[in-house]
Amino acid sequence: MIELSGAGWALTILPALGGAIGALRHKGIDILRPTADGATDPLQSACFPLVPYANRIAGGRFSFGGRQVALPLNFGDHPNTLHGFGWQRAWDVVEAGADRARLAHVHDGGGGWPWRYRAEQSFELGEDGLRVTLTLANAAREPMPAGIGLHPYFAIHAGTRLSLNAARVWLTDDDQIPKEAAAAGYFGDWASGASISDAGFIDHSYEGWDGLATLDRGDRIVRLTGEGARDLHLFHPEGESFCCLEPVSHLPDAFNRPDAVFDLLPPGGSLALTIRIAVEHH
Repeated sequence: MIELSGAGWALTILPALGGAIGALRHKGIDILRPTADGATDPLQSACFPLVPYANRIAGGRFSFGGRQVALPLNFGDHPNTLHGFGWQRAWDVVEAGADRARLAHVHDGGGGWPWRYRAEQSFELGEDGLRVTLTLANAAREPMPAGIGLHPYFAIHAGTRLSLNAARVWLTDDDQIPKEAAAAGYFGDWASGASISDAGFIDHSYEGWDGLATLDRGDRIVRLTGEGARDLHLFHPEGESFCCLEPVSHLPDAFNRPDAVFDLLPPGGSLALTIRIAVEHH
């Protein structure tokens, strides 16, 4: 475990658990849901990386450049593959200091994803909060379809209000694959600020996110900003004390959708996504 601190912030990082964040606290208060002691699943962590694709790929299959790609189904009996490879791999520690750290994950081209790549995460604490940058570089000799994201679990309380702006939200089929677009306010009037703690089950992507989301917890406002994230995936399991605001570079199942936008990295090309988490007191 790596422990960073600075400017009233404290961060723990768990390189062996998918390069995940263990906890993020500001002046002793949990901003992200803390990882339970002894956790062995990144889904129990405070945040984990999505690389080399984000969220779901239907059936774990897609075609690209005349090649049929079959990925392992990595989420129990779920019919789709989920979140990429990085979250289920140990990450190497490249650098660790008092208020910053850097991890790396290298994929050799096996395991169903035929392209070699290198991913890095950098973490930095400062007066303006936590900054995390995730990068993905294509180490193969041919173009690689690519996507990245981060999956933070934000702590919420009764009456916590969510604010965000996006162009639309995607409704899904029974397997959580996007099916049709709806108005961004379909699940809640997030543009004006609505209670997320009272919302029902949500596991949907907001396309055309403007890069800012806030959670008003009453005593403080938690601010999330994202750079390099076209979309924001919102996960709220009903009755839980957290919600996930996941900045991502593409929609779920983008590689199978002719109208979807995702990145195509040439050999040696790279992709980056940065989030910042800050706190404002009322």
